[in-house]
Amino acid sequence: MAEVVEVLVDGGKATAGPPLGPVLGPMQVNVVEIVSAINEKTKAFDGMKVPVKITIDPKTKAFEISVGTPPTSALVMKELGLDKASGENRQVFAGDMTVEQLIKVANMKETSILGKDLKNRCMEVSGTCVSMGIKIKGLDPKVAQADMKAGKWDKDFE
Repeated sequence: MAEVVEVLVDGGKATAGPPLGPVLGPMQVNVVEIVSAINEKTKAFDGMKVPVKITIDPKTKAFEISVGTPPTSALVMKELGLDKASGENRQVFAGDMTVEQLIKVANMKETSILGKDLKNRCMEVSGTCVSMGIKIKGLDPKVAQADMKAGKWDKDFE
């Protein structure tokens, strides 16, 4: 039966130290090889905590790595270069996201959110922008969502 290890690592900067080394060492697997593979798969998330799941076959020592994505809010803050979101999301806006940035975040979350197409994934990300106090194209995120629903941005999603 395969053994599964789930850890949270810094994107592109995992090491053989904690939390990986102490967990993988007793399994007698090549820790350096696993760490290298994790860093390769998580380098796009540099500077963020990334959930990683390692499945190891105890007989052959073969391993498989699946990488989750950081929370949408973390991706939005990284994209906009913010340290924190707005504490008063309806009165004070912490930043303004372009459509290109919205699409980039939606594509990064493609495998972990429910939207069946780019427009719907962007709608989900814009919902996070509402709670964070992030404008989209200079608009209140609720107005931006209404415009997306009305099809006003469809050309941007092609």
